[in-house]
Amino acid sequence: MEAAIIIVFVIGYLAITLEHSIKIDKLIPALVMMAISWALISLGIDNFPEWFDSSSHGLVEGYADFSSESRMHLMEETLLHHLGKTAEILVFLLGAMTIVEIIDYFDGFSTIKGFIKTKSKVKILWFFAILAFILSAIIDNLTATIVLISILQKIVKDRNTRIWFAGLIIVAANAGGAWSPIGDVTTTMLWIGNKVSTGKLIGYLFLPSLVCMVIPTFIASFLPAFKGELDIQEEDMEKTKSKFSSTMLYLGLAAIVSVPVFKVVTHLPPYVGMMLALGVVAIFAEVYSNAKFSLTELPGGESDAHAHHSPVHHSLSKIELPSILFFLGILMAVAALESLGLLFGFATNLKESMPMIGTEMDGTVVSDLVILLLGVGSAVIDNVPLVAASLGMFSEPMDDQLWHFIAFSAGTGGSMLIIGSAAGVVAMGMEKIDFFWYLKKISWLALLGFLGGSVMFFFTRTLF
Repeated sequence: MEAAIIIVFVIGYLAITLEHSIKIDKLIPALVMMAISWALISLGIDNFPEWFDSSSHGLVEGYADFSSESRMHLMEETLLHHLGKTAEILVFLLGAMTIVEIIDYFDGFSTIKGFIKTKSKVKILWFFAILAFILSAIIDNLTATIVLISILQKIVKDRNTRIWFAGLIIVAANAGGAWSPIGDVTTTMLWIGNKVSTGKLIGYLFLPSLVCMVIPTFIASFLPAFKGELDIQEEDMEKTKSKFSSTMLYLGLAAIVSVPVFKVVTHLPPYVGMMLALGVVAIFAEVYSNAKFSLTELPGGESDAHAHHSPVHHSLSKIELPSILFFLGILMAVAALESLGLLFGFATNLKESMPMIGTEMDGTVVSDLVILLLGVGSAVIDNVPLVAASLGMFSEPMDDQLWHFIAFSAGTGGSMLIIGSAAGVVAMGMEKIDFFWYLKKISWLALLGFLGGSVMFFFTRTLF
């Protein structure tokens, strides 16, 4: 039965990675393999020799002597536990996505466009790279990429030039998302799972992530694609913001940034703080929306009361629900493998067989090579299941350097292929970027940034 579950997972995994070839959205195989995996566990519950308890991070003692009824009860408790942990991540993401959509409802991101005061390609490249690095740490790398490419489309008219900028935005956004607990889904998973803390994450990863962004951007500055100036129309540089756009931009970003502070002060799960942040932003959105629509009048002089609709309802209708369902499927599918002790056993065998080139911490030797390979692997396949698997593979304590290196490798390694990160996939869709064009033009820059950032991490971890 274990073999059947592994086969289901591998087939589902392949379907996810070949999403663009088979023309089936990745959320579908994720949900199917999750449901089938747990169904097989339920049907074969009497045949499994061991069970993994994720709350104590160890195998359940005496499981072989459990009755069928006791095993079913344990499976139900385990399923509920994993659903609760997964729901924490999903509710957190829903709140963050809704706040971003509320900002966009008021055209808040147009404020950023007004900051561009130059036509130099190199200066605009650095502007977008630095902005992607900072913005992705606040509103996550996927959303930052969507926002910046949308602005880029209004600034750079030539598509052949624009896809070069888009490629570097992907690299910078993934680098920026790695050092923030809310900057990347995988980092958020580690943070919510109490594997990393906000302060240590920034301390460990800010400089490596900065190096990962600076090296590719610096090299790209000397490439022919970024020579000369852009032909920008004057009207394109004008600010076309609505009355409350700047206010909602700064309010929304401040609300999202306040979530880690809320967690530190109250010790409550991050999704509670995100719901509070969403509630505060929603109050201002409703108030500003009423003020906005009260100015709308019909030709007869009467106000158009029917023009008003809730910005919160509108924003909720625009969030990426397919992404939420994909995370649900993949995280619960990995939880199935973890519950059977397969990931725990794999990690044990891996540590015994791999060359030990890592640092010894608390008596446990961790191979840096394994985590570097995880970074490379995240470029080929999705980094979410890789990090989900690592949560079940390793038992190191909170803020161990291992978890921070995993956060960096999984977050930035995906930049090496355009399909290796959510930011890359969305940019690929928005600009119709060819896979092989990215492989030839951008991948080597991303690889140099990844290796440079890894070397910097080896230095920063000696400081803690």
